[in-house]
Amino acid sequence: IQAKLKKLEEWLRNRLRYCIWHHWKKPERKRKNLIRLGVNQNTAYAWSRTRMGGWAVAQSPILGTTITIKRLRMRGYVSLIEYYKRDV
Repeated sequence: IQAKLKKLEEWLRNRLRYCIWHHWKKPERKRKNLIRLGVNQNTAYAWSRTRMGGWAVAQSPILGTTITIKRLRMRGYVSLIEYYKRDV
């Protein structure tokens, strides 16, 4: 069951990253938020204007390294595996 939970959790984290990316809406806001998350200005500019879809960007290294599990946890995201271990 933990393998299935791990796979589901990976998908959920990608979905959260997608929702965050989609919530930023405009390229300028995406650029500013990427810079706030520690990406250098040139890379942030390039990624904020990418033609890739939101789901592809959510799975890309740029969001995987900026919107980390640690940052999600700080915002209240509880890992499914941690939640499952706590109840068992």
